[in-house]
Amino acid sequence: MKTKTTLLLTLFCAFSMLAAVSPSEKEALVKLYESTNGKQWKVKWDLTAPVSTWFGVKLLNDKVVAIQLADNNLNGELPAEISNLESLQELDLHKNQITGSIPAAVGELKQMQVLNLSFNKLQGSIPNAICELNNLKKLELYMNGLSGELPEDIGALSQLEVLSLFNNQLEGEIPTSLYEIKNLKALLLNSNRLVGALDRKVEQLTALENLSLFDNKMVGQVPFELEKLNNLKEMNISYNQFNGLVSRNLAVLDTLNMTMLNDKGVATLLELSTSRNTAIAAED
Repeated sequence: MKTKTTLLLTLFCAFSMLAAVSPSEKEALVKLYESTNGKQWKVKWDLTAPVSTWFGVKLLNDKVVAIQLADNNLNGELPAEISNLESLQELDLHKNQITGSIPAAVGELKQMQVLNLSFNKLQGSIPNAICELNNLKKLELYMNGLSGELPEDIGALSQLEVLSLFNNQLEGEIPTSLYEIKNLKALLLNSNRLVGALDRKVEQLTALENLSLFDNKMVGQVPFELEKLNNLKEMNISYNQFNGLVSRNLAVLDTLNMTMLNDKGVATLLELSTSRNTAIAAED
């Protein structure tokens, strides 16, 4: 009996040693290493060692579920092969030197919950394929050189809680579908080139705690519906071309007290409603 137990333990240990990520997943990791100049990373991978020992790579049941390589001197482009990491839930490459565009293949990572490519040198538009990441909770692409318009179907990210795209060169209007993201807590679109109005449908973002549209080219009346967002704790929509009356409550909530740019580019404060504290009453 003792011999059988020993044999079973030996076989189990041998099987455990053989267990490893699939060849396609390892290939994707190696491709990431090579395409981002892995030999110059701050903390490098030993490609001859088991994947389980590679810095920033987290495994669960021999599947890659997270890659956390923030501030590790990655320099190069993201490979399309990254789509082979089918179980990936988090990709954090914040503060590196990643160039090129966001590959549309990212949209195949259906388990993704956190995608952080902020503080890099990415260019091009945000691929619409990102809207297929139904489990995504955080999308952080700020401090890049991204351009073009926001994906029209961005509202399909129904689980999204944080959308942080500030300090890019994004253009066009905020897609109507964005106002359908009920779980959104932080919407940070400041320092872009967005135009158009802030839709009254903003009142649908009932979970919103932080709204930043500072330093864009948006126009129109500041929606009275902003006052209906009971969870809103921080807001900055100044340095746009919004107009109309605003309540004292909203003006105080705004970091720069509703400082707008007029048609001559001169900074001016929006007029406060003197009769009532709430702008909702000004609709009447």
